[in-house]
Amino acid sequence: MRLKNSILFIVMLLIIVSCDKRSVFDDYKSVGNAWHKDSIVTFELPQLDAKKPYNLYINVRDNDDYPFNNLFLIVSLEQPNKQVKVDTLEYQMTNPDGTLLGDGFSDIKESKLFYKDKENFTQKGVYKIHIKHATRQTGKIEGVTSLPGISDVGFRIESTE
Repeated sequence: MRLKNSILFIVMLLIIVSCDKRSVFDDYKSVGNAWHKDSIVTFELPQLDAKKPYNLYINVRDNDDYPFNNLFLIVSLEQPNKQVKVDTLEYQMTNPDGTLLGDGFSDIKESKLFYKDKENFTQKGVYKIHIKHATRQTGKIEGVTSLPGISDVGFRIESTE
């Protein structure tokens, strides 16, 4: 009986400790074993408080099959009035020795990539985030058709308070 109570106590403690009070939205979408260049990952955002600023992040789960040092993304923020803000972003994904950056104990790493800070969502209606990769091999104009090693792409919104 003591063992059962101890296990229950540990599980409850982990649940309490793992609660993330800053997270407002955190969702992932699978891109399979490789992220195709024409595959756009889209997130419909929840209704957010127009008076509060938020920090925005792109989350990427990758593994040792990822062949590049960097990751290039094109991120579009579609506002309710259909106006779109587009950013081209570059993120370092590996250490100089080639090991993946990010959190995780296995060969799968999770990277929390900064997108915007103190962003306000003042318009009423639905906001959408569209993310696609724009990774290219050095010296080549055409993008990589299928980007191996990326399994999931996520989007996270955190309260600044």
